[in-house]
Amino acid sequence: MSLFHAIGLLVTLVALFGYLNHRFVHLPDAIGMTAIGLIVSIVVVGYGAFDPAVTQWAQHAVDDIEFEAIVFHGALGLLLFAGSLHINVSDIAKEKWAILILATVGVALSSALVGVGFYFGARLLGIDLPLIYCLLFGALISPTDPIAVLGILRKVGVRKNLETRITGESLFNDGTGVVIFLTLLGIATGDYRASVSEIASLLALEVIGGIAVGLVLGFIGFYLLKGLDSYILEILVTLSLATAGYDVAELLHTSAPIAVVIMGLVVGNHGKQFAMSERTRQHLFTFWGLIDELLNLLLFGLIGLEVIALALSPGDFLPGLIAIPIVLFARWISVGAPILAMSRFRTFGPHTVKIMTWGGLRGAISVALALSLPPFPGRENVVGATYVVVIFSILVQALTVGRFVRRLKREVPLH
Repeated sequence: MSLFHAIGLLVTLVALFGYLNHRFVHLPDAIGMTAIGLIVSIVVVGYGAFDPAVTQWAQHAVDDIEFEAIVFHGALGLLLFAGSLHINVSDIAKEKWAILILATVGVALSSALVGVGFYFGARLLGIDLPLIYCLLFGALISPTDPIAVLGILRKVGVRKNLETRITGESLFNDGTGVVIFLTLLGIATGDYRASVSEIASLLALEVIGGIAVGLVLGFIGFYLLKGLDSYILEILVTLSLATAGYDVAELLHTSAPIAVVIMGLVVGNHGKQFAMSERTRQHLFTFWGLIDELLNLLLFGLIGLEVIALALSPGDFLPGLIAIPIVLFARWISVGAPILAMSRFRTFGPHTVKIMTWGGLRGAISVALALSLPPFPGRENVVGATYVVVIFSILVQALTVGRFVRRLKREVPLH
């Protein structure tokens, strides 16, 4: 199947899921499309017990879509740029220390807690997984993807600073999580030595280098935009930042996700104020808002469909039942501990930890990282656990977080 045919198949299937959800199911778009995709996948896999040829054809078709490539070499740069483009730097500045600590220390703490907890949890099930791969599971499942839940939180009226904290954390913890994952993967495969100094230098290169690349390319983009007065060309410039800029950061062995976030912040703030006409601002921000929504819908629909391609046995998903409480507990600690430490210097609203714990969804990045793992004993269990946690966060956490926040508001006002 050619790339064009694969993209056409993906868009058609996800559009069909969206239509069915809109007409008959009436769930929020991203959640409903994931649910319908999951149901279709289960039906196809189940039918394969009677006619294996059908399942084999479906697996081949979904495999051609290449989920990891779509996420890491297509959607991720566009989504992060779109998300950061709409963030006000002054809002981020007010919450900079909370966002920085949650997106770095919080992700690292969560990765360690999930990894160790999953290691012992798997042993209780009689599954002997290497600790390094359990830590890899912790790293890939710790970054949050609360895009779908932010709309719900806005509707129920959470505080602006809490909304900024959740958004800022999600934008930057993707980069931190990927850096930790790649570092641990290098140790597991023998590419890196497990010395503290080498790990620290790698992390510094990825993070600081990503920020530097993002600033340089972001301001190059700013000066290009300043010399133009054509919203079509200016949209093309921003597209090049989100795509070619992402590739440049990767070629320089720095964190591409962090670089793209910085580019988006530069263009969305400095560029918006000093390099764009009102007409350009209207068209450019509308364009990127649409890109953000469309790509999220495609990825959520594909998450449900991807079960077909996993080709896992029911037992491979069993560790996910243990992983769910472990991941939630680790999220609670990794958010609660930093906020408790920072509460000595600043005030946090009531129920902040509860909302950030239940509102921290896992999504396409976690699935893509899991699918990128090399073969090792127990890989199927790690992939299966990842999938269970992601599906739980989309179909349970995202569906209930609005009701959860409203109940907390009745107890103590969140404004």
